[in-house]
Amino acid sequence: MLHLVYVFAFTTLAFIAVGNLIRNLMVLGSESTRTYPPKLTDIPVEPNRISSTQVPHPEFLDDTGTLIKEPLLVMRSITVEDAREKLDALYNSSPESSAKDDQGEV
Repeated sequence: MLHLVYVFAFTTLAFIAVGNLIRNLMVLGSESTRTYPPKLTDIPVEPNRISSTQVPHPEFLDDTGTLIKEPLLVMRSITVEDAREKLDALYNSSPESSAKDDQGEV
């Protein structure tokens, strides 16, 4: 008898879940064809404002001040040993490690 209650309960939950899925798909379909009014940020606030001259961020400029048009992040493949050597050199050159070396701690 208890098995029938479980089957009935989970069948009911399955029908509710499928009904919600179908309803959500219908709402999503109607929302995708709906047009929205323009945002407030698209409307210029003050046409006489001096925002027409945009200054690029300093990280986008090279040493001479010209704009960089190439990718800023270039990944290079290195071996694990090279990475360990670089990290060890960086760790050993830090101020805390030099202070510990002066005190005789390792």
